[in-house]
Amino acid sequence: MINQQDRVEFTPALEASLRGIADEAAQRLGISSSSELSLLLVDNEYIKELNFMYRGKDEATDVLSFAMNELGEEEPELEELDDINMLGDIVISVEQAWHQSQEYGHSLERELGYLLVHGLLHLLGYDHESEREQKLMREWEEKIMSAVGLSR
Repeated sequence: MINQQDRVEFTPALEASLRGIADEAAQRLGISSSSELSLLLVDNEYIKELNFMYRGKDEATDVLSFAMNELGEEEPELEELDDINMLGDIVISVEQAWHQSQEYGHSLERELGYLLVHGLLHLLGYDHESEREQKLMREWEEKIMSAVGLSR
């Protein structure tokens, strides 16, 4: 976990909470303990650049996921290193998460946790393109958030 932004205070308590949420999600989703996940916390300016570069959208977003186990065109296949399952990278705009927490009337901790779980589900291949996929993703999100005491 790397906090690369300074727009919103990111406390040790928030960091501990996110680690706990990631652990709970991994356990509930059956992710091996030999798996690795990278979490990068950024501001809106940085995530806007990434969103434009990788998705062609010239706007800030709340979370982006970059799966390591998902090959795109012209990407070399990565060999597993010492049986470590590299899940990928999740990038969260803490600035956007703060705005959304204010808009939805809940804590920054809850919003960051939700975005972490949402991003992790994307790394595992879940999506929300169809109504059915969205329903399944929302069920997992709510189940995990409830388990850590951060339900709506």
